[in-house]
Amino acid sequence: MKKFSLTAIARAQLREAGETANGRAASTVFGGHEHTLRQTVIGLKAGTQLQEHLNPGEATLLVLQGRVTVSSNGQQWEGRNQDLIALPDGRLQISANEDSSVLLTVAKIDR
Repeated sequence: MKKFSLTAIARAQLREAGETANGRAASTVFGGHEHTLRQTVIGLKAGTQLQEHLNPGEATLLVLQGRVTVSSNGQQWEGRNQDLIALPDGRLQISANEDSSVLLTVAKIDR
């Protein structure tokens, strides 16, 4: 069994994001490419985004702190502290409206 402090990891990723040119940083806290389930904490500085990309499976986004907008297929969803967003299939983009950290959980599906 392993235990993680998402608050501490989110704080570290947001701090690291502030030191990068692209304004974002990420750390996989559970799973990985060789597993079906992957959980990643992402820090995003205000005004930055994860460019449009293909959702690789069933996925959720838990807003740990801040405010983000998820865009997909002409629709948008805003998430704030502790909101959980079930991400749609297909292509999506995540934008930080303010300094934010999120937990992205993905269960990969063979397509």
